[in-house]
Amino acid sequence: MTAPTPQLLGGTDKAAIMVMLLAEEDASKILGQLTPDELRQLAGTMCAIGEVEPQAIADAIAGFSRSTESGGISGHGRVDNVRRLLNDAVGEVKTDNLMRQVAPEAEEESLPALGLLRWLDPKIIGEILADEHPQAIAVLLLQLDTDVAAAALAALPEDMHTSVLHRVARLGPVSRQAIEILEQTLNSKIEKLHGTIPLTMGGIRHAAEIINRSHRSLEKRVLPKIGKIDKKLAKELENEMFKFEHLFALDTKMTGVLLREVESDTLILALKGLEEEQRDQFYGAMSSRAADGLRDEIEMGGRVKKADVETAQKEIVAIAKRLIAEGELVIGEGDEDYV
Repeated sequence: MTAPTPQLLGGTDKAAIMVMLLAEEDASKILGQLTPDELRQLAGTMCAIGEVEPQAIADAIAGFSRSTESGGISGHGRVDNVRRLLNDAVGEVKTDNLMRQVAPEAEEESLPALGLLRWLDPKIIGEILADEHPQAIAVLLLQLDTDVAAAALAALPEDMHTSVLHRVARLGPVSRQAIEILEQTLNSKIEKLHGTIPLTMGGIRHAAEIINRSHRSLEKRVLPKIGKIDKKLAKELENEMFKFEHLFALDTKMTGVLLREVESDTLILALKGLEEEQRDQFYGAMSSRAADGLRDEIEMGGRVKKADVETAQKEIVAIAKRLIAEGELVIGEGDEDYV
């Protein structure tokens, strides 16, 4: 009889097995310390890894032989177990978003309406929502992936864009009852929409992401209108939409265009806050001699205040925005869509 092929485990596989072996309370504490990306990757592995052989457990937690004597970890009810662990660690709202990404098929079974909605063409979503109140539209858009939300927003009448995005940015806690009412209202237009999940939704970042992924003409038209309604909100949206890390999307030529406008002292401070590999993009737009000189100045400069680094980076962002407005700088593929 041929022996079964041993499971080949990567680092994430081993981490997932170790978490699943822990008591739920202990596992929840560990998961609560992870970043969203780490949590997403680990949760996806926990859902996908399937049956775990005893030998795989031994490999994952080398040295803890007693943990392998019980005979592995069952795959039965795995998604429910992962959901329960994540709920304790990061709360129900974040868990819902994570599980839709790492186990969409299971989520569509438990939330058939939301699963159906995610497969609809954004133009159809726009048509369905065209006569709904902007508040209801905002709630719905925030349950979609950002790209889909941007396309659905574009399908709505233009005169609705400002009011919808204003509510996206300002939307706070949404009660379970409000979600139920929204579901009942839209149920006549689409067979099912989504489950009744208590959601805390909206925020500057969500609104900024939708604007960023929309055509730039929407930004030019909507932001000034939002500014008339709420100047502070418009400024916060603008700041969130364009951050220093967005400059990493510049190609070498465009990085050179930007650097010609930046003072040396400002650049040194700004690059102090980056990892070496992130600085390479800026070094690559310089001559070898200039890049070597900049490296030396950064290394010899010693420690600097974080606030000074952030100020320098904001100055460079302001220069980049000016150059974009003047048509001198292009981020992306030059079709007016950027960041």
